[in-house]
Amino acid sequence: MISLSNLKKFKTEGRKFSCLTCYDSSMAKAMEVAQVDTILIGDSVGMTMQGHDSTLPVTVADMAYHTACVRRANQHALIIADLPFMSYATPSDAIKNAREVMQAGAQMVKIEGGAWLADTVRTLTQNGVPVCMHLGLTPQSVHVFGGYKVQARTRETADQLIADCKALVEAGTAVLLLECVPEQVGREVAELFPHIPVIGIGAGRYTDAQVLVVQDMLGLTQGKVAKFVRNFMTDQSGSNAILDAFRAYHQAVIAGTFPSPEHTFQIEL
Repeated sequence: MISLSNLKKFKTEGRKFSCLTCYDSSMAKAMEVAQVDTILIGDSVGMTMQGHDSTLPVTVADMAYHTACVRRANQHALIIADLPFMSYATPSDAIKNAREVMQAGAQMVKIEGGAWLADTVRTLTQNGVPVCMHLGLTPQSVHVFGGYKVQARTRETADQLIADCKALVEAGTAVLLLECVPEQVGREVAELFPHIPVIGIGAGRYTDAQVLVVQDMLGLTQGKVAKFVRNFMTDQSGSNAILDAFRAYHQAVIAGTFPSPEHTFQIEL
């Protein structure tokens, strides 16, 4: 079973690792066979499985249910579970709701935000809950951003994001996740913290790991697809096509062939 210690070792050895979202036991079992390193039970379930137009309606009970489904079928990957919208507004809320998803099978929780959550990170860590901090484009704040837009595109905003990362790491953050930021920012953050694994989604080629929403990488998303997505089903066929797509994704991340330049954003100097 992959642990946080493994992820840190991967980073120090320069070995990239893979992550995919997952919400059910059948996909979780296929990811186990494909040896995907980490699984994120994302509040993206609200959009991919529940039919909502954002992640905001997702509840802690939803997250605990899907976490339990995944954990029953997968004993290989490190399991990260999102704490959904407004479920960590205070440190006491975070403790209560982290307990629910951890008892359901998560080994780490993910929360969205910046330096203002340092006390929450500290409280969770002190109570035995490893924290993955999600920065950049944070979908729970979509109404603040005015839509799903690339973040940290200027030097000033990039420096602010890096300052937030520093404060959160000092508070005890175990893993950083960067979404929709320029490749240069992803590289700077990954290099700045030699012992903190950095997962990217639309954050370029130089983060320590990559994550994609499983429906996106299987080509199941209808309408506009994000620039950072690659469809790994296009070269697969037969009854094991999904499993082969998971294997292809895992190997592409480890080999560093995904993402490629066309999947990245650049900083505006």
